[in-house]
Amino acid sequence: MTASTSTLSTIQQFDRALARCREVFIGKLGDYGASWRIMRPRSITDQLYIKAKRIRTLEEGEAMVAEGILGEFMAIVNYGIIGLIQLRLGYADEADIDSARAAALYDEYAAAARSLMEAKTHDYGDAWRGMRINSYTDFILTKLQRIKEIEGNGGRTAVSEGIDSNYMDIINYAVFAIIKLTEVD
Repeated sequence: MTASTSTLSTIQQFDRALARCREVFIGKLGDYGASWRIMRPRSITDQLYIKAKRIRTLEEGEAMVAEGILGEFMAIVNYGIIGLIQLRLGYADEADIDSARAAALYDEYAAAARSLMEAKTHDYGDAWRGMRINSYTDFILTKLQRIKEIEGNGGRTAVSEGIDSNYMDIINYAVFAIIKLTEVD
């Protein structure tokens, strides 16, 4: 990133962060195809949980594996979008969509996350800028705990948002963390 990054709008920074995540997603599609199509929703929740717990561990101490927090937040964005795709399509016994379809679905849900961020930014302003990165981690872990509860209830909620809304919030918190981690003051 350049020194001008901090002068970009929230939307511009959000778009840049999502573009970085998409680049990784597309690269992995080239390597593995849509192999994630076999993952059941609970497995995606667990994968997100593993990533978020690793971030928390890194925030609290030193890493034993030379992979940083930024890559983990990017993985959270990508697995969050995969989760939304799986909620819509269900899981499969094999990779049943090609890379072009996977990329199109990714772009659809990335755009939906962006729209949600725009609406919330309208209501809350840029309050996220005053937050610490470890708060995003805690909020993501909280959302994952909620998802686990909803999954345990057969996907039903009485008065709360569903799994999809929680995935969207997780994606947006992770994008905010990416922005803060890559910002140059």
